[in-house]
This record gives sequence, structure tokens and C-alpha cells, in this order.
Amino acid sequence: MRLRLGSREFGEHDFAVMAIINRTPDSFFDQGATFETEAALAAVDRAVAEGADIVDIGGVRAGPGPEVTVSEEIDRVGEFVALVRARHPDIVISVDTWRSEVGKVVADAGADLLNDAWGGYDPRLAEVAAAAGIGLVCSHAGGLPPRTDPHRVHYADVVDDVKRTVTALAERAVSVGVRRDGILIDPAHDFAKNTRHSLLVSRRLDELVATGWPVLVALSNKKFIGETLDLPTGERLFGTLAVTAVAAWQGARVFRAHQVKATRQVLDMVAAIRGYREPAVSRRGLL
Repeated sequence: MRLRLGSREFGEHDFAVMAIINRTPDSFFDQGATFETEAALAAVDRAVAEGADIVDIGGVRAGPGPEVTVSEEIDRVGEFVALVRARHPDIVISVDTWRSEVGKVVADAGADLLNDAWGGYDPRLAEVAAAAGIGLVCSHAGGLPPRTDPHRVHYADVVDDVKRTVTALAERAVSVGVRRDGILIDPAHDFAKNTRHSLLVSRRLDELVATGWPVLVALSNKKFIGETLDLPTGERLFGTLAVTAVAAWQGARVFRAHQVKATRQVLDMVAAIRGYREPAVSRRGLL
């Protein structure tokens, strides 16, 4: 399925890197390093230079923490989207939010994609995307409310549950007017899932790819990687890149990442092995 976001069109065999830009003081990964405007703009500049196709701007920590009101979230991301749009006219701008009020503001400011990590908790968010003519990420959150950690969650088959949920959300988005070529599905590793669930989703990701909807994966430094390897947050890059390569081989299209340069190199290598990309140079045995 064709994927069109902003001024960019991504072909069936194109891998896109989505750089994470956290406008939060309590991010699990960088602990607020890009909360201030200038630091966040510098992070966007760096991500673009390292090969990001999309920047994903978030104003609320995904996990539990102090309450962030709608107005506070808008303050963190609304004007910032406009600044990024002016600074990088061709970059695809995504905003990580589940709130339709925030979605409306950022769409007006120049966002190209609404990244709803909480599985349609606010169904009006899809309607905002439709009205603005922008894209939408449909994710699996197991029915949990936003910013909720899983506790002894159980599925008869987690992959089947993910497939049913995200495809239903995608079709519902189309029914309210969201462009079919602007919709991605996300199995949402760690969201409403324990480590074994996320590993099983990773192993059977090709089943989501087979639905025909472009698949986004948000793997970067997540807890399931930390638990699998028994590593703290700052030491999960190699595990992240391993899962990234496996997901790319199975057909995922968009990769949400903290470390853009390393992710870009892994995806370029997978693309070359698959025959989707020519080597940057080819001199060995020819000179």
C-alpha cells in the first residue's frame, strides 16, 4: 500500500526513520534533555542531518507520571510544530498525542501525522486527521487508558488481538474520512503487553505486514529489550538494532527511534541485502 505523508511519498520498499523528539521533562530515555525549545530544535536539526524522514514530537510521557493538562500539552508542542515546519519545510512532522484538542492545534500548525499510541482512546482524533487531510497511526493499547502500565494482562493470542484491533481502527479511520494512504498500524510493543507478548509480536510481525497496511514499529530502547537482555535503558541500543533488523526483514516500513544514525545504517543494510538498495560504493574486486 502506498504511504503518503506531507510532501513525501514512501514506496513499498522504502524504510523511513521516525526520530523521537520529547518535549517532556521526564522522558524515560533522555530525562528531559530536549524539553527546552532550543535543545529540541537542535535535536531536530541533528536528526534530519543523520537521515530521519519523520520527526515525532511528543509533549506527554507515555508512562505514569505527573498529570499534563491539555493546555500544557498544547504549550509544549503547538508552537514547536510551527517552528519545525518553518525550519525544515520538507520533513514529515508527526505529533505523538491521543487528544483531539491537541491534534487540531498541531494540524493547524503544520503537522502531517497524528501518532495515536493509545488505540483510539479519543475517537475524535481520527476525525481531526480526516478534516485536516493528514495521516494517522492506529495502535494497539489493549483497551488501557493513556499512561497506564500493563498488569498481568492476558490474551488468548496477542498477535491476533493486535491484528483485529489495529485493522478495525484503520478501517474506522477510513470510514470517517482519513486518507487510506495516510494510515499506519502499530503493534505498540510494551503497551498493554509484557515482555513475552512483545517478543511474540516481533517474531510474527509479518502477519501484520500481510494485512496490507503500512506497519510502524516503536522499538527504541524499550522495556521488553531491557528485560530480555537484563540491561538498563542506556545500554539497549544493540538489542534495539537487532529487533529493528528483524522487523525490517519482515516488512515493517517506519521505525521510531532515538538513535537515528545507527537505525538508518541498519535499515540501509537490510534494504541492500533484500535488493531494495544499491551499495553506496562498489569497488571491491573491480579495481
